[in-house]
Amino acid sequence: MNLTLVGHDYRYAAEQILLALFPEDQPEVEIRLSYGKVYVQATAVVSGVRGTARVRIDRLTDELERDRHLQRIVKLSFYKAAMRILPEKPVWGALTGIRPGRIVANAVAAGRDPVQVLTREYFVSQDRAELAADSAQHRLELAKTVEPRDVALYIGIPFCPTRCAYCSFVSNSVEKSFSLVAPFVEALLREITDMAELTREFGLRPTTVYIGGGTPTSLTAEHLGEILRKIRDCFDFTHIREYTVEAGRADTITPEKLHAMRENGVTRVSVNPQSMSQTVLNAIGRSHTPEDVLKAVGLVRQSGGLSLNMDIIAGLPEDTPESFRDTIDAVLDLAPENITVHTLAMKKGSALMVGGGAIPDGKSVAEMLTYSTSQLRESGYMPYYLYRQKFTSGGFENVGWSLPDQDGIYNIWMMEEIGTVLAMGGGGVTRLVPPGKNPRFERVFNVKYPLEYIERQENFKAKIERIREFYTCHLK
Repeated sequence: MNLTLVGHDYRYAAEQILLALFPEDQPEVEIRLSYGKVYVQATAVVSGVRGTARVRIDRLTDELERDRHLQRIVKLSFYKAAMRILPEKPVWGALTGIRPGRIVANAVAAGRDPVQVLTREYFVSQDRAELAADSAQHRLELAKTVEPRDVALYIGIPFCPTRCAYCSFVSNSVEKSFSLVAPFVEALLREITDMAELTREFGLRPTTVYIGGGTPTSLTAEHLGEILRKIRDCFDFTHIREYTVEAGRADTITPEKLHAMRENGVTRVSVNPQSMSQTVLNAIGRSHTPEDVLKAVGLVRQSGGLSLNMDIIAGLPEDTPESFRDTIDAVLDLAPENITVHTLAMKKGSALMVGGGAIPDGKSVAEMLTYSTSQLRESGYMPYYLYRQKFTSGGFENVGWSLPDQDGIYNIWMMEEIGTVLAMGGGGVTRLVPPGKNPRFERVFNVKYPLEYIERQENFKAKIERIREFYTCHLK
């Protein structure tokens, strides 16, 4: 990467926009900041082509605002130069952040039209700006209801039946790691007990619970039930608004596991086919069939009282716009309360990075997403959360869609950084969010791998002490 900075050190911002617009062959780039009496100007030269952007000096009111505005013009100057080289304008314009909803929220707070802000200042396409504005309304509504002592709970189960080709998460095959499951569950029960004691100490109010992974339902019904009972017995459920278990793999769902969920207060289940094409499922290493998905959804509906989410991915190996349309239509026929449409992200550590099936190009992925958006809206779904990732096919987004009053609360809470998340289990990331406008939050990480999690109990104690220090400071 041949990147020269003059008059500033906003390297991360420059690298982000560079990788977003030129993910493969990076051009030679110089970005310069120069100060005048009224404006600071950024000038980018990309392969000999020039672009500029500026901001008034009087808007640089403090260090935070200074960095925010200067990084923005660094990116915009690069974008303007790049648009004279690239054949197509990216749908997300000059945005590199994963949370466009934050810009929407700031625009609304300032009494500005968020769609105009996104299209005119960040060059986002009209349809993506509207998508971001629509989804962010749900964030704004949820944020109004959050109190300083409210927290979300996350429990990570790092086991799966098999590893999908697109996955880069830490997960161990249950078959290969069978001997680790029981001691992992024992360690997790201890951590749940300690975390619950902490919530009582500070009068914290769990409002949503999410059990993810991995695939939590790859555990036996007995182990899963043991974890669910411990959560129910240890935490105060008075303020719980939603309790989700990610039962992502259709071939792991049984009546016994669903009974354990209902018995212990679970209200929402996520069944994630990713595709309803057997060809695509084979290409990504999934062991279930489309018929298994139909059977699993039937079991969820028969259990009664469980809201259903289903995840699908646009851009998977061997998928086509035609087969993706079939997937959308099949999922809509099942009428889940939530449908999450992801775009394939080529992640380091995934099998796809070292070879796999034919990956659809950006044009094909655009066609897939256009169809899904039109069909979802026509079927009564609205976007309720949206986020972006690096290295997605075509530079597109991930969107959660819901029927009226069926938002996935944890998804909004987590992706929009509304409040604190207390995480337990393998790879869990606690996020401590102090009260106030635009707070700077802190992350505290659990160890990732099951064996480490079992053996390094001191990690729990250090995390609990850090959380205690945080709330001692912020809840007086």
